[in-house]
Amino acid sequence: MIVVCGIASESPVARVTAELDGLGLPYAVLHQRRFRELPFELEATGGAVRGSVTYDGRSVDCETVTGMYLRLMDWRRLPELRGADEDTVRGCRSWHSALSTWAELAPGCVMNRESAMASNMSKPHQAQLIQRHGFRVPETLVTNDPELVHEFRARHGELVYKSISGVRSVVRVLDRRALDRLPLIRYCPVQFQRHLTGTNLRVHTVGSEVFATRIDTDRVDYRYACGDGGSARLSAWQPPDDLAQRCLHLAGRLGLPLAGIDLMLADDGEVYCFEVNPCPAFSYYESQTGQPIARAVALALARG
Repeated sequence: MIVVCGIASESPVARVTAELDGLGLPYAVLHQRRFRELPFELEATGGAVRGSVTYDGRSVDCETVTGMYLRLMDWRRLPELRGADEDTVRGCRSWHSALSTWAELAPGCVMNRESAMASNMSKPHQAQLIQRHGFRVPETLVTNDPELVHEFRARHGELVYKSISGVRSVVRVLDRRALDRLPLIRYCPVQFQRHLTGTNLRVHTVGSEVFATRIDTDRVDYRYACGDGGSARLSAWQPPDDLAQRCLHLAGRLGLPLAGIDLMLADDGEVYCFEVNPCPAFSYYESQTGQPIARAVALALARG
């Protein structure tokens, strides 16, 4: 049995369940917005979880689960909690806590455990792990001191800036308008990096498989290129064997059976790694390139 956790209609979740259907594999969807309809009976002892969860009137025995795919939104932002009473909020918190405990201790293939995903909650921390495991990262400064930013810019030239947390932010160039607002960083530290030019790559690792996408764009952050008046063209790309192995090694060392690794083939001839996304929206890349990423996820879950 495979368990899929998240919002059933969201594209990555929907693609995985469609592949499970096509492969004829048994699975249960734990729709997090229906937490009140999915009671847990779990016991965590000796590093193992026993018990069951009720799904569509059926009981799923935790010990029969070979794989789990989790793509959860922050439970505190669920629509069901808007104006909810204290009991509902407490029940939602408890349900997600039980799910997290189960996923953390479950045997087999879990994509991905919360403990492994935690590295992405601090981009500066994750950057240190990325360097430690063999990739270069752009020269970086995290600060709330505008003077240090000016000194860093004098050394490295044009800069980009982004959030330091796991919350998605738009990567932008530190242009004249942004420099005028620089004193505002005194209220919130910001991450600045040397602006690299080259070709963006997104590499998805699924178990021992690698799916690489090349992105040709005229914007700094290709994810928002179209909304910014630019363009982004995605195409499947075959990475050299050594680069593919380095990506698998990095994902493995971070404890991530599923990862979205953001790279750049820079004009200076180096390969840089910006980030490792532990909950990648791979469906965007799959829909643009035809790469069978969701199928690879489904098969990895089945193998356990």
